[in-house]
Amino acid sequence: MRYFIEFSYNGSAYFGYQIQPHQISVQEELENALSTILREAIKTTGAGRTDTGVHAKKMFAHFETEKNLDENLVHKLNSFLSENIAIKTIFKVADDMHARFSATYRTYEYYISLDKNPFSKDSSWQYWRQKPLEIDLMNEACKILFEYEDFTSFAKLHTDNKTNICKIYRAEWEKTGNQLKFTISADRFLRNMVRAIVGTMVEVGSGKITPHDMRQIIEDKYRNSAGVSAPAHGLFLVDVGY
Repeated sequence: MRYFIEFSYNGSAYFGYQIQPHQISVQEELENALSTILREAIKTTGAGRTDTGVHAKKMFAHFETEKNLDENLVHKLNSFLSENIAIKTIFKVADDMHARFSATYRTYEYYISLDKNPFSKDSSWQYWRQKPLEIDLMNEACKILFEYEDFTSFAKLHTDNKTNICKIYRAEWEKTGNQLKFTISADRFLRNMVRAIVGTMVEVGSGKITPHDMRQIIEDKYRNSAGVSAPAHGLFLVDVGY
């Protein structure tokens, strides 16, 4: 029988979601907890693989077991896991439901603090400068993303991606007080893609490049044409749709 888990995690303590040799990951901790409680070797498949330091407000994974699950399993897992991971629910799904391949979209949010704030230093990019970022220009650059589907310029080099084609459904910046939030949704994301886009957008907002330059950067299909990647700790996976 196949089950889905919905959970969230603070990625600060982990080297990403996916199991890494000699490094602690969210997947490893989750599988260890499930295996211990269910008393069998449990392997999970996640909806994606967030990078080192990236957080998730809503993440899904699936696993298989022939056991009838205890109704208190969520509580047991939350008691067993560290404070950095929280299980919300576990539910049975059809055998062909896949946490990764059945997903139709994913949504990320990226946070930038425009002032020095010790209370958000682990959950946002502390970008405090004398010259403020021009959010209107950054939103102009967002509109250009919808014109393209090949995002090679924002993809991490030397990965196992078979294609760099993505369909972006939403991309926008919002300002609330001294914080900026970037929201982006797509059918899939490349490794490092959101952080590379954010880093490039900040160059637009700071006046280093123009919104029109975004078009040339995408058409170059060359990672070095885009800006540097934004820090990982400002990035959150917030939704996965099925």
